[in-house]
Amino acid sequence: MLKQYKFRFYNFRLVILLLCISTIGVLLVGSAMESLRSRQIMGLILGLTAMVVVSLMDFSWILNFYWLIYLFNIVMLLGVRLMGDTAGGATRWIDIGGFRFQPTELSKILLILFFARYFMDHENDLNTIKVILQCLFLLAVPLVLIYQQPDLKNTITVLVLFCVLIYIAGLSYKVIGGAILIMVPLMIIFLSIVVQPDQKLIEDYQRLRIMSFLYPENEEYSDNIEQQNNSILAIGSGELMGKGLNNKESSVNKGNFVSEIQTDFIFAVAGEELGFIGCSLIILILFWITFECIRMSLRSKDLSGKLICCGVATIVALQSFINICVATGIMPNTGTPLPFISYGLTSLVSLYIGMGLVLNVGLQSSSYKNRKASV
Repeated sequence: MLKQYKFRFYNFRLVILLLCISTIGVLLVGSAMESLRSRQIMGLILGLTAMVVVSLMDFSWILNFYWLIYLFNIVMLLGVRLMGDTAGGATRWIDIGGFRFQPTELSKILLILFFARYFMDHENDLNTIKVILQCLFLLAVPLVLIYQQPDLKNTITVLVLFCVLIYIAGLSYKVIGGAILIMVPLMIIFLSIVVQPDQKLIEDYQRLRIMSFLYPENEEYSDNIEQQNNSILAIGSGELMGKGLNNKESSVNKGNFVSEIQTDFIFAVAGEELGFIGCSLIILILFWITFECIRMSLRSKDLSGKLICCGVATIVALQSFINICVATGIMPNTGTPLPFISYGLTSLVSLYIGMGLVLNVGLQSSSYKNRKASV
């Protein structure tokens, strides 16, 4: 489980980037809602501890229990369905002994681990109909449980994550092309259904978010785009240098014109208080973290390590892209947090666990494998 590693192979550059982005997160969360600063710091400490512990555990040993990981994930998601807490019309949380967490955030990391081992075991027959159908079934079970919470944003995130993993694992371009030919008309049919007032595919609030994005000029949906418009106003008001953290000037954020500024619209806080330079720095650091994960994947000793690194990189890149697009009005509101910055202890700790796995893959790079074989 634990090995003797040479710490000159430990990616301290990635650790420094994580500390920088998380520090910015603590400052922005504290500015958005001061009462949450201490909890965000606690989440950061817990996440860093989990990252260090996981980074010293042999990821190959962890993957030996991939079926147990999959079953635990299903049980955890079933727990949400059977005894989860409901808030805002959605049941996504479990409360155990006063500790409230969102299993779906951890589920994404667990699915990366499971499919990393599963795809490695089926590397030579991945393009057979039997294995593809097995993969789709194994994906469908957690996907349905997540969708029923309802949690459309994480359903889409997990689906995109799976597509990235199976592509990197070596899925044939013929299969990919066939899937695209099927998915495009299905998406058109889906959109044509959800725009109908009496549709039952998604929740009413989800439909309103889509409709307000498609028809922003329609007064019927004006209330649903107001916070996005205010978010854009907040980002623009920061101009180049921003107004400063916890500023006393007239503030769109402090005036409660943007809801959920500590989570979904934390980028609006960054835009107003840190300005264009601060927002650019955040985007640069998130991009650099994603790049480091991909770079570590290229040094992995096997396919499973490569899939772990690319899976974690996908989560960071995709959630960052969606969150920033929502805050700037490019996409409909989804409720996706900004990695390492938005308030949310489950999301923060889960991401740090993922980063711990990436760091361990780096410690067992292909050069490490060659050195071990020569001993």
